[in-house]
Amino acid sequence: MDRAELLLDCHNQHGEGVLWNPKDGRVWWTDIHGWHLWWYEPESGRSGSVTMPDRACCFAPRRSGGFIVAFAKQIAFFDLESGAVSSIHRFEPDNPDTRLNDGRTDRQGRFIVGGMNEGSSEPVSTVVRVDPDGSVSTIISGVGCANSTCFSPDGRTMYFADSFAGTIWAFDYDPRTALPSNRRVLKDFQGEAGIPDGSCVDAEGAVWNAVWEGQRIVRILPDGRADRTIEVPVLKPTCCAFGGAELDTLYITTSRLAMTPEQLAAEPTAGALFAFRPGVRGLADQPFAG
Repeated sequence: MDRAELLLDCHNQHGEGVLWNPKDGRVWWTDIHGWHLWWYEPESGRSGSVTMPDRACCFAPRRSGGFIVAFAKQIAFFDLESGAVSSIHRFEPDNPDTRLNDGRTDRQGRFIVGGMNEGSSEPVSTVVRVDPDGSVSTIISGVGCANSTCFSPDGRTMYFADSFAGTIWAFDYDPRTALPSNRRVLKDFQGEAGIPDGSCVDAEGAVWNAVWEGQRIVRILPDGRADRTIEVPVLKPTCCAFGGAELDTLYITTSRLAMTPEQLAAEPTAGALFAFRPGVRGLADQPFAG
């Protein structure tokens, strides 16, 4: 079995939301419970982090500069230089048990982000779409833990998982209306170790999924067949994304959330950034168009 290698032993509490930003040549990701955005430059080997004012759950670069960030209970624009936060949407303000979780831009540069219920596994949260003009619409309801949001190369299929259901679904996705429809199962993880967490799509249209508490990344073809597995040497991989100038390296975030001292002693690199070159290339996400 192929195996990912340690790249940066950053000791994230809960690394997540990894992406490649071609504008600055950096891999970016968030340590949600550590309240930091992290970056790594493949060309120089340099890395660093930015302190955040709240838990940053996922994010995307903006075409106009800075980031759009899904904080725990709001979506906002974040200026890297000043640290200024400009809120554009309060997320489920009447439900204190939910927070935002996973998201990614579609091929037109809209930001799709979903929530999770921290209080239980009840499917009471939603997935919303942020359009370039800042308007926000709910596109999926009845969600327990949103994950795996990513899009086929032509943008006409949206992949999405409810981790609590243990299933990645495929939806038809209309690039004009930005509405998902015709939900069907891509892969059911029932009976396997772990549950689906964050995903990305490669240039051939396959989905790469980080399997939470499954110690692996699995590549899933559009017909649902899993054709490749990459071992990750820690229990809790969380998300993956292709990056580097050639988009030929798969970067993998991991977590040490809720691990005991004994577990951390056995897995000292939990929370690190890992990498693997799988021999296929990825696709760069579109920046948020607003």
